[in-house]
Parts: sequence; C-alpha cells; structure tokens
Amino acid sequence: MNTKILSDTTEDIATAAEIIAAGGLVAFPTETVYGLGADALNAEAVGKVYAAKGRPSDNPMIVHISSKDDLLKLTSAVTPDMEKLMEAFWPGPMTMIVPRLPVIPDTTTGGLSTVGVRMPDHPVALSLISGSGCPIAAPSANLSGKPSPTTAKDVVEDLDGRVDAVIESTDCRVGIESTVIDMTSDTPVILRPGILTAEDFEKVLGKTVELDPALNQRPDPFNNCDFKPKAPGMKYKHYAPKAPMVVFEGEEQAVRRAIAEEAASYTAAGKKVCTICFDSGQQRTAAHRFFAMLREADRDGADIILASALPEEGIGFSVMNRMLKSAGYNIRKV
Repeated sequence: MNTKILSDTTEDIATAAEIIAAGGLVAFPTETVYGLGADALNAEAVGKVYAAKGRPSDNPMIVHISSKDDLLKLTSAVTPDMEKLMEAFWPGPMTMIVPRLPVIPDTTTGGLSTVGVRMPDHPVALSLISGSGCPIAAPSANLSGKPSPTTAKDVVEDLDGRVDAVIESTDCRVGIESTVIDMTSDTPVILRPGILTAEDFEKVLGKTVELDPALNQRPDPFNNCDFKPKAPGMKYKHYAPKAPMVVFEGEEQAVRRAIAEEAASYTAAGKKVCTICFDSGQQRTAAHRFFAMLREADRDGADIILASALPEEGIGFSVMNRMLKSAGYNIRKV
C-alpha cells in the first residue's frame, strides 16, 4: 500500500474524507494525539485498523463525531449528566462510555454492549468527520504498544505503507489521550485519566466521580484472559519505548540526584541515556511532552530511559498512568 501524505488544506481533507467513506484508513490530528481513522459503522474498514496497528481485537475503539447531535445516532440513552458533560467539554478531550445501538458493529466495540464516543477539538478532525459522512473509529495512530504519536512524523515512522493516507498538520497540543469516563451507571467512573480530571467533572456534575481501581497500579486482569476492557489501554501493555525505562519515586531533589548518579554510571559504561524530569508544577507540560520525549529517545537510540515520577494528583495522575505503563511498572524508590 502506498501511503499518501496529505496537507491540512480543505482540498486534501476532502480527499481524506473520500478515503474514509470508501472504507480506507486515514491518520489525522486531534488535540490529544494523532488518530488512525476508519468508518466506525463499517466492520471491514475497522478490521483494517486492527491489522494496521497490530492491535488485539478485543481492545475497543473510540468513535469520533463532529456534532453533539451525532451521539443520538449511536446510543439510545442520553442522560442529563451526559448532556452536562457534553455542554462543558465537547468539543474536547473527553470520551464518554455509553450504551451502544446495534448500528455499531461488534468489531468497533470489541464485542461490548457499550461504546466510547468523543467530539475532538481540532478543526482538521472535525472537517474530516463531517466530510466523510460517518462517525470515525480512531485509536492512536501508532503500532500497538508503542508511544502514542503527537506529530505526523511519528505516524509515518510507524504506519507508512500500512494506511492509505496521513494528514500532516500542527503538533497535537494536549499530548496524551482523552479522559475516558464511563457514564453507564449513576456514579461516573474514569477508566482512563487525561487532561480533564475527576475534579473537573465533579464541578460540572455536582456529584462524586470515581477512578477505576485498576488505574496506576498493575491490575490483576492483566493475567486474566476473560477480562473485557471497557476502554483502550486497560488490558494491554501500552506506550512502550524501545529502551528499558525506570521511574524514580521519592522526594524531588533526591530523585534528581539518583537519576544523575545512575545516568553518569551508564554514560561511563558507554551507554546512551535519556532522562525525563519534570518539576512537580509542570504537569501540563509533562502531558504535552511525555510521548514526544519517548519518541525522541527511540530516534536517538537510547539504551536506557530514566524518569522522575510526578505527584499522582490532577494531571500528574494522568501522566503517571502513561509513565508507569511505559516503564512496565519498573519503579525505583529513593
């Protein structure tokens, strides 16, 4: 397959929309990360996404829409709480898990009775969805298990020759995937943390929002073949760079000293070291830069990645979710 590199002009977006409508695959930018899109209602097209990424078929996909009204075409149950969240956070980096209608094939949902839906906050993404005339199923546009892509260059490195087209545009401004919130019960539950936090949702809903207990720890279901993830990233290893990675936890200055000493030891042994250190007050910057830094480490041929943990609160909790998975929960206490 020859992958077309398209620009973000109106003409090229229209070309990309035609590819989607015809059952093809297009990688496109969103405000979070680049997505790999296919017609969400076309089981064969969605199957191509799994094949291109090497993605397990029970890992559900998020369906992207260009209008709040489009949600009514995908679910029969739009509750007052869903309405509040849509009004506050769409378009934006929020995915809601809702009951699905039969029009959505099992291939898109991983066989679940629910579906994740979001309305991205990016003009290219919205134009592509609208122009294609269908909701777009779009996981991150990377090979399964690798760091999520935040630039077109990242996508091409992974998927050139595997997809029909890639839309080149500006780098993704958020840098980590959307927050996934399960709205299928009275108490909303965050299944994947993102730039929007439980506190953000609680302010709008006026009620408690819980965190899935599997977040930021090695969940038991990793060893359970019958575990059915309700959102991407809950079951399988994610975000892994090529080099082994260690996350250092402890008092901020002690962590920095430990990383510096470790880095010096590796350098003296002729190894190439990548260090990822953010101050505790740089949570938003960490979200924006983390995946990009993992990609840079891969390009530079790093032998080891040494990272400092962030406080697990607010956006820091979301970044640590990715950092722990990237490191395979390889944690060093200092």
